[in-house]
This record gives sequence, C-alpha cells and structure tokens, in this order.
Amino acid sequence: MPPVLPMLAKSVAAIPAGMQYEAKWDGFRAIVFRDGDEIELGSRTGKPLTRYFPELVTAVRERLPQRCVVDGEIVIAREGHLDFDALTERIHPADSRVRTLAERTPASLVVFDLLALGDEPLMDVPLTERRERLAGALAGVRAPVHLAPATTDIEVARQWFEEYEGAGLDGVIAKPLTVHYRPDQRAMFKIKHERTADVVVAGYRLHKSGPVVGSLLLGLYDDRGALQHVGVSAAFTMKRRAELVEELEPLRLDDVTGHPWAAWSEEAAHETARLPGAPSRWSGRKDLSWVPLRPDRVAEVAYDHMENGQRFRHTARFRRWRPDRTPESCTYAQLEEPVRYDLAEILGG
Repeated sequence: MPPVLPMLAKSVAAIPAGMQYEAKWDGFRAIVFRDGDEIELGSRTGKPLTRYFPELVTAVRERLPQRCVVDGEIVIAREGHLDFDALTERIHPADSRVRTLAERTPASLVVFDLLALGDEPLMDVPLTERRERLAGALAGVRAPVHLAPATTDIEVARQWFEEYEGAGLDGVIAKPLTVHYRPDQRAMFKIKHERTADVVVAGYRLHKSGPVVGSLLLGLYDDRGALQHVGVSAAFTMKRRAELVEELEPLRLDDVTGHPWAAWSEEAAHETARLPGAPSRWSGRKDLSWVPLRPDRVAEVAYDHMENGQRFRHTARFRRWRPDRTPESCTYAQLEEPVRYDLAEILGG
C-alpha cells in the first residue's frame, strides 16, 4: 500500500562490473500502484503525483497488470529528447492547466522494477527474478508505457553511457544482480557524466543559518553579449561559506542598479532573459533575494549536463577560482554538446 519510498543509488566514478545496467532517466521517479481501476502515482518523497498526469492514469489502467506495484520514471519527450522543463510545468494547482498540458505535451512512464504482482510481494526477491517477472508482465506493452532496456553486458552499458546522453539521459544505473528491493536505501550505483565550465560568479544567496554564503549565482555570456543566469553552486562547508563572504566582499555592490541582472525582480524580464529569482511554483514563498557582485570573478565548476542548452540541470560543483580567465571569455561556446540521439531508438519506437 502507498506510500512506498523508492530504492536509491549512490554515485561512483566508473561503471562497476557484474551487474544489471540501465539508463539513468531524467524525470520524476514514481512508484505506481494499480488495483483494478484504482491508480496512484507516488513520488520520490511518497507524496502523490496522480492529479498531475491524468493521461498516465489512463495508460496505466489500460496497459499494466490488473494488480501490481511498479517502479519507474515519468518523462516527457520533445523532438526525440527528454524535456525536464516541460515536466516541471505539470506541477500546477489548476486542474484545467494540467489537462491542457497533458494534451499538449503528454508524458510517458518508463518502468524498470516490479515490487508486487497480484497478491505476491516481490521486494524480497532478487533483482534477476524481479526483472524476469517484470519483462513477462509487460511483454508487448505499448506507449506511453515502456519497459526500460536493461543488460548485464558492461560493454553495452559503456556504449549506452556515451550515446544516450544525446537523448537527454544523464548516465547509467548499475544494480547488483542479487539485491532485494530496499526502499529509501542507496543499494544501487549511479554513474553520471561530468564536465567542467568556466563561469562568471555574479552574486550569491545567504545561507539559511546566517550571514554566510549559501550558494553562488553563476552566469554565462550568450552570443548577444548578455550575461545569462545558468545555475548555482552550493556544496560548501560552513567554514568555507564564511571565507567566501570575505573573499567576495571587494566585489559586493551596494544595490543591483547597473548589474546585468538588475531587472531580476520584474516578472516580465524573465520572459526574455535568464535571471536569478525566476517565479516558480517550486519556490513558493522562499526568499529569492541575493547579494549582487561585480561580475569580475571567474570560477571553474563541474556539471553533468545542460537543460535545453541553457542552464545546468543540477547544482554545479565548485572546483577552483580561475584568475587567468576574463569574464567575457565565459560563453556558451565552451560547452561540450553531446551528439543527438533519438529517444525512440532507446524505447523501441
């Protein structure tokens, strides 16, 4: 019975040998429960996602076994590429808006594990048997429900790691063959792409605990010479957060006037530029104010991939200051673009 928290993965640097391998999907993790006509889509936190994906409720009712619990990922594809932004638009309070988006950008469900079938619980069954049972239960399943490709061949997994990024996937998941399903435990392994970029540090937000740096605001110049906000770097020790305040003090501006992101508080400005503090249903009443800095300091950060070629999909990881680089040299042109790969090739059409 819901809620059930999904089994998680811990990061490792290389693909380990002797495991089952799957692509790492970039969407909303979902534990899906079906009991006849009753459907519930549970999120990673256990909260229901059901009302936000009415088209998947219909698809699950038509395509999954009569009584089952499966683990998977809700994704949206556009032009053969995963689109996470389109997914986040679904978390909207207005049912009419959700249903409009369900027709305009329908979601898919990629299933990769089986937790129960009929009256039989399967969480204490080894992965190899769960996978075999899942493949049988979803034999001939049709879009928008898909059985996630899996292999035990590490060379195939390495090929997926290189090729699938072009379809918006962000790495490979490795699962021990004998692992039982362990909710909320990091019993699997994830191998993600990592690249580095030189970015302009143009501001920071204060930490919730006090007057120390919570996150650095990062920017890149576009081909028009405008500084676009591309993400944040936030993983620092408390000691380092305090040191950063002192290091950045000479760059601190009394107010935002004259700063490239001076219009950040104007909602209309976010329609034509990427600025910090963009209105979001995720942020709610969160304080999005920030401390402006003269955009003169360059940092090298590590990132996994870009969302729609415009921003870092996840929080970037600070590596070092780059005093040898000028801010103007920090452009989108430096970013490595993966070779495009059609999502339909992964999901079988």
